[in-house]
Amino acid sequence: MNIKGLIGKKIGMTQVFRETGEAVSVTAIEAGPCTVTWVKTVARDGYDSVQLGFEEVRKLDRPKSGHLNNDNGKGRSNRAEKLFRYLREFDADDVAEIEIGHQVDASMFESGEIVEAVGFSKGRGFAGGVKRHHFKGGPKTHGQSDRHRAPGSIGAGSTPGRVLKGMKMAGHMGNARVTSQGLEVMSSDSQNNIVLVRGSIPGARNSLVLIQKTGKAN
Repeated sequence: MNIKGLIGKKIGMTQVFRETGEAVSVTAIEAGPCTVTWVKTVARDGYDSVQLGFEEVRKLDRPKSGHLNNDNGKGRSNRAEKLFRYLREFDADDVAEIEIGHQVDASMFESGEIVEAVGFSKGRGFAGGVKRHHFKGGPKTHGQSDRHRAPGSIGAGSTPGRVLKGMKMAGHMGNARVTSQGLEVMSSDSQNNIVLVRGSIPGARNSLVLIQKTGKAN
């Protein structure tokens, strides 16, 4: 069962020591266990993939519970027996061998493997140009008493006579989907569902994270 990723939650950061004594900053992720809730095939859906469920719950709204109780074209006996708060789709190989209800956990990752983490960055609300785009700001002297954090010119008056699309300005900051690539798996504990990856990953503590294989080894 070769599934390319797993759903998890960011626990926080700590450090581990290599055999050489080097201290390495790592992020601890609660990786799974996840349950296969849906299987897509080329014949029926146009591509192969697997939907995983994470964090079991007792109740869901009707659309989600109805989706999980659908027979998936494989018969009523293969329906998902549990309800999950989070559902995400991942690429997979040999989907014919994958059945609904199978569980995947942190054991799918090996030490030294290179993965990527997908999450949502921390939301900062409305932010100005200095904080959001690292603008330098205006002069602090020569009579400029209120331009310290002003954005400056945002376009010419007569031509083009408008603000061009994509102009860096003040606005909503953060809470955007971010992918951190080239993360080395330092250790994988399938008993406690913990994966330690080198470096930082997007998101706050307890935020949802998708860990995906890249097919690369360190």
